[in-house]
Amino acid sequence: MAESTLRVVIADDEPITRMDLKELLEDKGYQVVGEAGDGFDAIEACKSLKPDLVLIDIKMPLLDGLSAARIMNEERCGATIVLLTAYSEREFIDSAKEIGVSGYLVKPIDEKSLIPSIELAVARSREIRALQNDIAKVEKRLESRTMIEKAKGKIMARDGMTEQEAYDFIRKLSQTKNLSMLRVSEIILQSVES
Repeated sequence: MAESTLRVVIADDEPITRMDLKELLEDKGYQVVGEAGDGFDAIEACKSLKPDLVLIDIKMPLLDGLSAARIMNEERCGATIVLLTAYSEREFIDSAKEIGVSGYLVKPIDEKSLIPSIELAVARSREIRALQNDIAKVEKRLESRTMIEKAKGKIMARDGMTEQEAYDFIRKLSQTKNLSMLRVSEIILQSVES
């Protein structure tokens, strides 16, 4: 049974392949929320449907799967992307790694390996996203601290306060005005620079 009913978009230019995959996935408890026959439609489906998983063929008309996957990753609209392809050449594998897809399955798709491959790809993708979110939070905190330190320095120089007094001033203003200390610091720095 699929882990917490994953929402899937299938992108393949062969309607029969899409139909077979959809049937197989739905039999295993997945929810196929969208289908696409080319890379453009795949991107738009992912933007509007926000799937947990995108199964996308590499060779498609108009916009190939690798290009579509790159755009999906850049726009963060396809959570986990697994490429489906009849091609196992090194160049395709290297390109897939470069753009950050989570899985690569060679057609014809073996029913026994499809589900484990999907489950592992989704799990790894979620771990990577969690790490990226943690890194973004740390960077944001560091940015906030840097901004607060700069504002403290400006207040200390302008008003002759100690470091603790400047910090307490920013904190009190933050509480009084119901603004974050970061926002108060930004305003202080803008007013000092004006």
